[in-house]
Amino acid sequence: MPRPKKSQSNIIPVKKQKGADFTPQLLKGFKDILPSSQLYWSFIYTKFVKLARAFGFSKIDLPILEETQLFTRSVGKQTDIVSKEMFSFQDSSGLNVALRPEATASIVRAYIEHGMMSWPQPVKLFYFGPMFRRERPQAGRQRQFYQLGVEALGTDKPVLDAQIIALIYNLLVQLGLKNISVQINSLGCADCRKIYLEELLNYYKSKRRYLCDDCKKRLLKNPLRLLDCKQPTCAPVIATAPQILDFLDETCKNHLMSVLEYLDGLEVRYIVNTRIVRGLDYYTRTVFEIWPEETEAGAQSALAAGGRYDELVKLLGGAPTPAFGFAAGVERIIAALRDAKIEPKKEKAPEIFLAQIGNQAKIRALKLFEKLRSAGLDVAESFTKDNLTAQLEIANRLKVRYVLIIGQKEVLDGTALIRDMESGVQEVVDQQKIVAEIKKKLGKAV
Repeated sequence: MPRPKKSQSNIIPVKKQKGADFTPQLLKGFKDILPSSQLYWSFIYTKFVKLARAFGFSKIDLPILEETQLFTRSVGKQTDIVSKEMFSFQDSSGLNVALRPEATASIVRAYIEHGMMSWPQPVKLFYFGPMFRRERPQAGRQRQFYQLGVEALGTDKPVLDAQIIALIYNLLVQLGLKNISVQINSLGCADCRKIYLEELLNYYKSKRRYLCDDCKKRLLKNPLRLLDCKQPTCAPVIATAPQILDFLDETCKNHLMSVLEYLDGLEVRYIVNTRIVRGLDYYTRTVFEIWPEETEAGAQSALAAGGRYDELVKLLGGAPTPAFGFAAGVERIIAALRDAKIEPKKEKAPEIFLAQIGNQAKIRALKLFEKLRSAGLDVAESFTKDNLTAQLEIANRLKVRYVLIIGQKEVLDGTALIRDMESGVQEVVDQQKIVAEIKKKLGKAV
């Protein structure tokens, strides 16, 4: 079909300025963490770091961008994360790279690359940061989300499994979430799981006509995830499916029993749940999830999850190294805290407020602010305000007990006013003695 001829109009269109019709906004599935929300993030981070260090873990920061192959080999090509959700692309050199969808593979890569196998074992690391998955955004699932987690590499002792489960359990309890439930299972080793998968496939093939469309695909690609289906139509099939615990060899069975005994000793409440299989290929033996107790939604509602991955270091080119870890969704924990009406304590109010009147006073106050801060005093200011009344209103909102005031007269005299905001009483103090006088009033050592 011939193209229509261009209009012969003499009107010359106005060329739009580049970007003039563009209004920047968030990408779908991403969010800004505003100052009003930061109190929850600081609350969780502070508690987590303190507890992780108490358990002997050290912090590691990992790159956000990794080679795509790291995740296809470790997480598994057939998993939803790799096949559907990963942000993967070629960089300008043609290298396939991906925004990290999870942290365990990156931890293992760092363990191998930095020769951590020569360190005292186990190597115990913790992290906190953003992950990326191209999921359909919904409650509890965003395309950029934050995880906190720990990984311990270098021992297969079941006591480590129990300790790490206790760490995340205790963290959630310390944050105020009392009604939580540890759901635990064992996937066995490669040998006993192979026998189980044969039995599971035979069972499911006989029930194929009852399966949802997703489970029909899982039957071919990722059979273990059949047990994790949330569709009501598949529930009766799952209920009568073979249980992996019946196929564990003696070593794997003893490992699980030891983990449960240690959890009993640690007074961690748990439920043995044979439907817990996790969505990643690298798990062996112990796997677990922590749910809000009232939910039965499973993985969708899990606050934290993890398990043992004894074959992953070898799979990625390192020496055989047993390992165990977990990850917890920070946004999910915050949502659970809000649902439980748990609010973190507000940050400590400043001890003093420094007010100024006039340009010379502002210059002097800037220097005094640094002096007070360096002396360990928690001091607030609003140097962009020139009006004393406006500054005192800010001090009132901050619930500050004492306000230091410097005006033109105080600049000339080398003094400052100390105002008691409760009584309204003011006194004049030599600027050289302000730190000592304030500390005395606050009951601090001079």
